[in-house]
Amino acid sequence: MSQVLVASNRGPVSFSLSDDGALSMRRGGGGLVSGLAGVAAETDVLWVCAALGDADRTAAGQAPDNRLERAGHDTGGASVRMLDIPEATFHRAYNAVANSTLWFVHHLLYDTPRSPHFDARARRDWQSYEAYNAAFADALALDAAPGAKAAIQDYHLSLAPRMLRDRRPDLKIAHFSHTPWAPPEYYRLLPDDIGEQVLRGILGADHAGFLTERWASAFLDCCERLLPDARVDRAARTVASSGRVTRIGVHGLGVDGAALRERAARPDVAERAEALRAQVGDRQLIVRIDRTELSKNIVRGLAAYRELLLNHPEWRGRVVHLAFAYPSRTDLPEYRDYTAAVRRAAQQITDEFGTPDWDPLILQVKDDYPRSLAAYGLADVLVVNPIRDGMNLVAKEGPILSGRGCALVLSREAGAAAELADNALVVNPYDVSQTAEALHRALLMPSREREERRARLVAAATALPPQRWFADQLAALG
Repeated sequence: MSQVLVASNRGPVSFSLSDDGALSMRRGGGGLVSGLAGVAAETDVLWVCAALGDADRTAAGQAPDNRLERAGHDTGGASVRMLDIPEATFHRAYNAVANSTLWFVHHLLYDTPRSPHFDARARRDWQSYEAYNAAFADALALDAAPGAKAAIQDYHLSLAPRMLRDRRPDLKIAHFSHTPWAPPEYYRLLPDDIGEQVLRGILGADHAGFLTERWASAFLDCCERLLPDARVDRAARTVASSGRVTRIGVHGLGVDGAALRERAARPDVAERAEALRAQVGDRQLIVRIDRTELSKNIVRGLAAYRELLLNHPEWRGRVVHLAFAYPSRTDLPEYRDYTAAVRRAAQQITDEFGTPDWDPLILQVKDDYPRSLAAYGLADVLVVNPIRDGMNLVAKEGPILSGRGCALVLSREAGAAAELADNALVVNPYDVSQTAEALHRALLMPSREREERRARLVAAATALPPQRWFADQLAALG
């Protein structure tokens, strides 16, 4: 049986501790966990991840060599090795570098007159990022059988492919970027040596994958302009550097439509749908579902809804905006401030337009997956307006579950726009007025047109399910 190793910051399971010290486990979500289902039956899969809390560390400590075997845990068909990274190292690598530096660069989020500052403290944080990546490379090198395939995931582990190549040149290594990739002009905000390290880290892989052609092209641009020895062949999509060649691939990620519909048919979703119907009544429903990340552009989306109500008063009392803005990265001050700004924007709309018998906006800053699925089913309009997104699966999930044929208002800066733009109302995410008018057009869209567009959106959204997405990356390794 062949062996595949998966490396990512988060694993397929996480643990929590009850007051009496008992461990409980929750299976993770996302495309990567789902993608394993297509290969686990005929492959020995080991998932290497970080222990993210005390409960994870406790669970890992109770297993031999910190390895949770698939026989005893619902791990999506994989054995799991949790790495107990020192807390200070993890914090600096994950929060200071991955989420406050690399994420900001690739999503073009910096307020450049004020940040970034690459000073002595930033250099210390970078050393922790190097150590974090080295811990993964060491674990993969230790566990990998000769000639095994290693699938390393995302910006948290951009150095690990090169490190693993140095330790185990016999392995077939893939790296996949779930985020956008910055163009060279913006990527050069990174210090020259750090920017080069990230590029060469990924080029340690045999195959480097991206969600869209746009992000793959930006990576090639950075290699061509910032690595003096790199030879980029755009026709073949390869980068030759440091005596070896890395193939660049594009692997769009879609949705397993059957699995999503099955989950949405469960009683907890029906209960929440009934509660939402009671709140909304027979009014039209605009839905957005996001994490409160800076890149999701929630504040401008709320501003567009406010402008809709100002410019088109005929919608007052006839529409409700349901905004789910789930907490994200609450240990970072920028994200706490942004969540507060979302709350202020929502309160302004309620104060300005609300009446005793009409609440124009329902905001929920609390994770509730069944409620999200229920909202998809009731939506007349789905708004997805990120500043920049690697893909955005909300734009794909919503049409699949739509009961009435929701119209999709979609940012041109979402990776999903490459597949969905023809059947969405596409907007510039910075243009609040344009977004407000798109919401107006969406609400007025005839039901037949809405349903025809929805059917085409569903076909595109389900064309590349997670199982195929992951299998294609492994196949690219030969």
